[in-house]
Amino acid sequence: MARMRDVAVGLVVAAVLTAPCARAADAGWLAYGGDERGQRFSAAAQITPANVAHLQQAWSFSTGDLASKGDVIKRASFEDTPILADGRLYVCSPFNEVSALDPGTGRQLWRFDPKLNIEIRYPNDYICRGVAYSGGRIYLNTADRRLIALDAATGKPVAGFGQGGTVVIPPGEQREGRTKRFGRIHTTSAPVVSHGVVIVGSSIDDNQKVDELRGTVHAFDAITGAPRWSFDPLGDAKPPFRGGAANVWAPMSVDEQRGLVFLPVSSTSPDFWGGMRVGDGHYANSVVALKIATGEVAWSFQTTHHDVWDYDIPAQPTLGVVTYRGRTEAAVLQPTKQGLLFTLTRDSGVPLIPVVERKVPQGGAPGEVLSPTQPIPIAPPALAPNHIKPEDAFGMTFWDRGKCRDKIAAARHDGLYTPPSEQGTILYPFTGGGTNWGGLAFDQARDVVYVNTSSAMHLVALIKRKDYDQVEERFFDKEVSPNKGAPFGMMRETILSPIGMPCNPPPWGQLHAIDMHDGKILWSVPLGTTEDMAPFSEYLLGKTGTPNLGGPMATAGGLVFIGAAMDDYLRAFDARTGAELWRGRLPAGGQATPMSYVWKGRQYVVIAAGGHSKLGTKRGDEMVAFALPR
Repeated sequence: MARMRDVAVGLVVAAVLTAPCARAADAGWLAYGGDERGQRFSAAAQITPANVAHLQQAWSFSTGDLASKGDVIKRASFEDTPILADGRLYVCSPFNEVSALDPGTGRQLWRFDPKLNIEIRYPNDYICRGVAYSGGRIYLNTADRRLIALDAATGKPVAGFGQGGTVVIPPGEQREGRTKRFGRIHTTSAPVVSHGVVIVGSSIDDNQKVDELRGTVHAFDAITGAPRWSFDPLGDAKPPFRGGAANVWAPMSVDEQRGLVFLPVSSTSPDFWGGMRVGDGHYANSVVALKIATGEVAWSFQTTHHDVWDYDIPAQPTLGVVTYRGRTEAAVLQPTKQGLLFTLTRDSGVPLIPVVERKVPQGGAPGEVLSPTQPIPIAPPALAPNHIKPEDAFGMTFWDRGKCRDKIAAARHDGLYTPPSEQGTILYPFTGGGTNWGGLAFDQARDVVYVNTSSAMHLVALIKRKDYDQVEERFFDKEVSPNKGAPFGMMRETILSPIGMPCNPPPWGQLHAIDMHDGKILWSVPLGTTEDMAPFSEYLLGKTGTPNLGGPMATAGGLVFIGAAMDDYLRAFDARTGAELWRGRLPAGGQATPMSYVWKGRQYVVIAAGGHSKLGTKRGDEMVAFALPR
């Protein structure tokens, strides 16, 4: 648990550390997911299982947010994964301030501040997962719905793009409420650039109203900023269908050769009651492949029918070549909140690994029309548990275990896809897991997927409209939302013991390796400890893992790097065995996906360490780089 082990300096160790330098691949990180395919795989091989224990901090860079943002930092999450392009590392702070850094020292070369109004409250707080690069330009989405093109060399807005370097993304900044300080829509994930267009999504608040804003995806000319096309996932939905959202808040991916962009589309509003949006939801909860040139749909595949569980697609579709049972195909790998992994052929969206429609629990709330079946891939098996009984309750003592047992017994739970109810329904996995926006890493040469999952339970209760105001006032400390226009509001809370631990058994967070040749799980290991939540608790609890946000990165050196957990570490695992080989102490929570590159013969591993508003981890504002000693 020490911060860093002392580095041995003997001749033998020096030889081990320096010998790989001559063989280091010239590896970069040109897009949010490593490349436009989102594989989160680095060709760098200098750091290996044999020498990873000698990693040490090489440099750090502070965005300055802790000093400049005051209490607003509590409503921010540093989820950025930097990119390396044109000899510079580009970092995006939660407040959309972009800095260009020297890749070898972390020294700031330039900085651009879009000057957000930080008094506005956005639905998912202040987040910037990254920026995009193309043709000497950096493209930035801002929380207040601007698309800005910057000169990558200077950080100055590009005068010929839009108005002085800026395009306003429809519908523009939307605020509501008496103070007009609550944002209805913003952007959190990086845009993608391909075939001369910049494509942007949106993040829309959950559970506020039936007739919510639409989650339209917009494409702009990459040179001029002129509108090129738009795509509304609910565009063909006909009355009496009512609903909004179905937005694309997670990162997108691109197939340059096929001219396709892949959208992870979210659920339709409101999340937990769908009586006014009868049907499967059109393109909601789907991987949608669009033609980049026109915005036309090439194909789509839905992972959840008529979603009333907030099981939207939360992660970037990852593109790779997969060989499953002797059949090799260009594929799309899509992890989900349910802990499922769908493997689709890239040309048609037809499952490469077969998917079956299984009967699911029925008996929804009044007015609800549920889908009788849901799609389940035959492999790999679910990566997160999805069924619990009262006798499975977890607790440190007989007392708190009994309290958890009572909570589970009082709620409805018939397994995965049990519909929300007035009684209160257990959603397991909860809406923050199995897999979230961190996505997966794919080693295409080995045909192995690495992906992290979270395991906890949500209790979701529907509240009759006539009772909603009273309940909202009584449960001010819980998530209570109105679902305006629907006969029910809702309340959602994580099911915890009186001492604040999940009521479901650990592990609460895991990292998995999956052999895509047959869909079998090669290994699963706990991810994270309770060390930074309750000192010394890990010695009592053992290897529990923790809920986590952020994804893994795999390298050609045979390692998987990941932060994500609720302790302040970046970890390295042996890609073949799952053994934890190293952990580097971070100044704050590492709820971001790491990246790696080689610069002047030295491999660096970099992660944002700023903590997360939803997990309550330690706040900070640093980008931290690790490398082997010179």
